[in-house]
Amino acid sequence: MKIIKKILLIILVLIVVAAISLFAYIFHLKPRYEGEIELKNLQKETTVYFDDFGVPHIYADSEKDAMTALGYVHAQDRLWQMELLRRIAPGRLSEIFGTVALKNDMFFSGIGIEEASAKAIAKLDKNGPGYQLTLAYLDGINQYLEEGVTPIEFTLIGVKKEKFTIKDVYNIFGYMSFSFAMAQKTDPLLTEIRNKYGMQYLKDLGIEGEFNTTQIKSSKESEAYTEIAKSVAALLDKSPIPPFVGSNSWIAGPNKTKNGKVIFANDPHIGFSQPATWYEVHIITPNHELYGCYLAGTPFPLLAHNRDYAYGLTMFENDDIDFYQEKDKAGDSSQYQTPTGFAKYESRKKTIRVKDTSNVVLTVKSSRHGPIMNNLLERLKNKNPVAMSWIYTQQPIRILDAVYGLSHAKSKSDFKKAVQLVAAPGLNVMYGDAKGNVAWWATGTLYKHNNGVNSFFILDGTTGKDDIAQYLDFSKNPSAENPKWGYVYSANNQPEAIDGYLYPGYYLPEDRAKRISTLMDKKSNWDKEEISKMIYDNTSDVAVEVTRNLISNIDFNSISSKEKEAVNVLKSWKGTTNLEDLAPTIYNKWIYLYLKNTFEDEMGVDNFNLFLGISVGKQVIAHQIKNENSVWWDNIKTKKVKETRKDIISKAFHETIASLQKQLGNTINDWKWGEVHTVEHEHPLGKVAVLRGLFNVGPFASPGSNEVINNQFFGFNDEGKYYVKGGPSTRRVIDFSDIENSWSILPTGQSGNPFSKHYSDQAEMFNAGKFRKMKLNKEEIVKTSTKLILKPKF
Repeated sequence: MKIIKKILLIILVLIVVAAISLFAYIFHLKPRYEGEIELKNLQKETTVYFDDFGVPHIYADSEKDAMTALGYVHAQDRLWQMELLRRIAPGRLSEIFGTVALKNDMFFSGIGIEEASAKAIAKLDKNGPGYQLTLAYLDGINQYLEEGVTPIEFTLIGVKKEKFTIKDVYNIFGYMSFSFAMAQKTDPLLTEIRNKYGMQYLKDLGIEGEFNTTQIKSSKESEAYTEIAKSVAALLDKSPIPPFVGSNSWIAGPNKTKNGKVIFANDPHIGFSQPATWYEVHIITPNHELYGCYLAGTPFPLLAHNRDYAYGLTMFENDDIDFYQEKDKAGDSSQYQTPTGFAKYESRKKTIRVKDTSNVVLTVKSSRHGPIMNNLLERLKNKNPVAMSWIYTQQPIRILDAVYGLSHAKSKSDFKKAVQLVAAPGLNVMYGDAKGNVAWWATGTLYKHNNGVNSFFILDGTTGKDDIAQYLDFSKNPSAENPKWGYVYSANNQPEAIDGYLYPGYYLPEDRAKRISTLMDKKSNWDKEEISKMIYDNTSDVAVEVTRNLISNIDFNSISSKEKEAVNVLKSWKGTTNLEDLAPTIYNKWIYLYLKNTFEDEMGVDNFNLFLGISVGKQVIAHQIKNENSVWWDNIKTKKVKETRKDIISKAFHETIASLQKQLGNTINDWKWGEVHTVEHEHPLGKVAVLRGLFNVGPFASPGSNEVINNQFFGFNDEGKYYVKGGPSTRRVIDFSDIENSWSILPTGQSGNPFSKHYSDQAEMFNAGKFRKMKLNKEEIVKTSTKLILKPKF
């Protein structure tokens, strides 16, 4: 008996020791939000106050000291995220994830972001303030890398620490720019539809811009091309860092607000992930103050405000990528046809290091248009080479000067000059200030082709006739400054024509734009509280109209009592997508099955699923359904029958109700939107079941939907579950009549450290449409914060 007691005692002691060790290890991994730390290269003591949501407020005697402090605190909360982001563009994910990331690395290492970054850095003014402050920021990151706690992800995966350089900053901006683009998902699919079925089938898809009726007001031979689209879509979907997708922003001028001051609202839409995209920081020096949202590994914020002005962005969705089919010389694949004869492809080799296996040597060929995709995408087996022409890698990259300029502008004129430096990506940069100015400018080097060239298709690279014919001056970019209607807005919709020219792009449906402009036009006494409710608005007026069109095609004499009950729910629907609503559950299932029954027979399963995820597939819903004579209604697989619109929509409706009964039961009151529409913020390591609870945040039942202002976007599937892929990456409401009480919220939390109390402390607030204060008042900051003192290390 004594032996058993001794064994049990030993086991108990071991358990206690293990628990204490684990607790000590976890405590050791937490970020330091208070105390004292010595840093090299600081000129004077710098104080960082971490407020009650972990936002650092950095008080420094110089901006260089502030940037060193920023790099340090940014790294202690987001070093893992920084590591992932800097590895995407140069194709270095395989070093840590192995062969599972090889396809991603082959593509990104081949499209030339890293080479373009090197060229841009070589031309930088090394004595300029933007460059010098970036070096200070990188110094802060690297000091944390050397002396700070190693993130648990580094330990689990075995990541070797390497110093961050300015090339990493440029590569991060390069990946961001590519993730904005839509051409790589769209052009190959449209080309294949045209080649297979003819132009008649494209008329209902709105590729000439005819669906974009709510426009941003401006004050001034068949080959498997879809393998490109499917491959790139799959790469972005599986990327550990989500792509940028859409966004809303609107700015009410003095004549539209109750207090006669500008109110600024912005919520950029990005794929959800954990950590979340933005890291909020407030910097205060004698000559500079800014409260900004920073991408991991970048020194200047893309969204920010201070007491004088505020800025943010949405995606322009312009077309800045073209694909060209080249033609090799017969018997010599090292040469290709050009307008003046044959030319040799440029060739470079890239070595991709792969964890636990041999390196992969990639040969990248480039034509005069850009890199050849055939070697970069595993599924692209075309006999003819296809080149990708992308403005970002072809035009001078001045992104560092641009973001420095945006964050240090002293006037609207200064700010506009900085906007002009962005050649790509295409952004709608939104601006409002304390003097009452409101404005937006579309960034990007815009261009035209010759008449008759449609850049939505794969173009002919051999003759020169499909090449870019003209680059437009920035004065031709869509914009509005202090327009007479009193506000500016953007929701990824088509801008109005400039000089009679509608700029081609991959614009999203008008739902959000129409809702924003309708609400803004109705009143002229907006305040912060009302704007904050609007930014969480879950209503689609367009969906109500679509529902009416769907219902009008049903034969009421041939539907069951349960189907009639469902129709009555839809008839009374106001377009809301709240958790308790029943109609959106029915509506979205019906929309999916209507699209499936209409388009899948021609496109095939893979291309149809691709179609659902691009702007054309989203735009078509409200428009094609109105066309009784659309060629898409007929199911080409039923040879002796020609289906009509009523046939397809009725079939889809019957399938909808049967499917929902099987999924959710026979009681329609149980078909609540919150039962099927959920969000989980996934960490790359959260895909491992045993680690999911530690790293992921959620799941939560989620209000909102595709293309409402509270844009919680999802993909359709047969399962009938709508897993939210992304949405507002932050919501900000900045009121210049009460600047110290402006509001923000992040989808999860400030920190990317799973052991930090700020890892997920905003998630439930975000999901419920609540906000927290973006503090500017020092007295209030000090009262609600912990204090970390950074001292010079000599």
